[in-house]
Amino acid sequence: MSMEFEPKYTITPKLLNKIKEITRITTNLNNKRFPDTIKTELAKRSVSLSVYSSTGIEGNPLSLTEVKKILKNKPENIRDSEKEVLNYNEALVYLQKNLEKNLSLNNKLVLDINKKVLKGLFSKEKLENYRSTPVAVNNPKSGEVVYLPPDAEDIQNLVNSLLSFVNKNKKIIDPVILAGIFHKQFVIIHPFIDGNGRTVRLLTKLLLANMGIDTFNLFSFENYYNKNVTKYFQNVGLFGNYYEIKDSVDFTKWLEYFTDGIVDELIRVSKELEKFGADPSTSLKDHDRKVLKHIEEYGYITDSEYSKLTDRARATRALDFEKLRKLGLVERRGKGRATYYTFE
Repeated sequence: MSMEFEPKYTITPKLLNKIKEITRITTNLNNKRFPDTIKTELAKRSVSLSVYSSTGIEGNPLSLTEVKKILKNKPENIRDSEKEVLNYNEALVYLQKNLEKNLSLNNKLVLDINKKVLKGLFSKEKLENYRSTPVAVNNPKSGEVVYLPPDAEDIQNLVNSLLSFVNKNKKIIDPVILAGIFHKQFVIIHPFIDGNGRTVRLLTKLLLANMGIDTFNLFSFENYYNKNVTKYFQNVGLFGNYYEIKDSVDFTKWLEYFTDGIVDELIRVSKELEKFGADPSTSLKDHDRKVLKHIEEYGYITDSEYSKLTDRARATRALDFEKLRKLGLVERRGKGRATYYTFE
């Protein structure tokens, strides 16, 4: 059996228009300059959203608020659901920190990311390599088997073929199309016992970042999938026996859905950043940055503490807090003299 990977897909008018829209939005975002304070705060939100969405897709019951609390204050005795959240966050932070090193997509990286995703959830022996046993994909509602992935002995060759295809075509195929093909084929191969979805979403994010989309820290394409998990699984997965359907797989509809998700998320990021554009009422001043920096260092700020950072009058300070609150950068907590401001 030939293991060379040659995906079938068509660049439909819809797909072409989505690619053009993605190029337009990302070019516009990459050409703009925004204050570091804003980017730092929005990046924190994006990380929380990515962690919440990607683990939520796999059935993690924690809410976005709970995820934010866990990421901020790691619990001492953690449940598996909390481990999943912390693991995904660790893998995401690892990729972010290593972006400038231009990480190459290879077997070692794939295995490392899956280990990070499943750390503490499986025995170490089961995380050393690709799966060595058969697996089946079940319908989460009925429990019925809907897909039988490739046999374990074929996994390494199939993964090698996919990685080779991606690395050979980085400068030939549109980066978004290439990332989309990688995403679906990885799910089709199903190389691990568990954590396939979380692993591929992290690696897809890396591919998008490495190929010119400089919104990695602000971008949570997992968010789109989590809005309608059933639709995601219907598009990304297959139904039947891999060996009976592998030659008829067409990536076109998935790529249309995949690019829909990226456009949706880029529009969200653009709207967030546009709040801090040319409008004087939304642009951040030095005193605004002092408030955000203080919260970043200490977790919250009171009016009394703010008064020590600036010589602005009390009424003006109240307007400053209200501005930051309306921009969605801070939240007001407490009442009266116990009032303080913090991030979400």
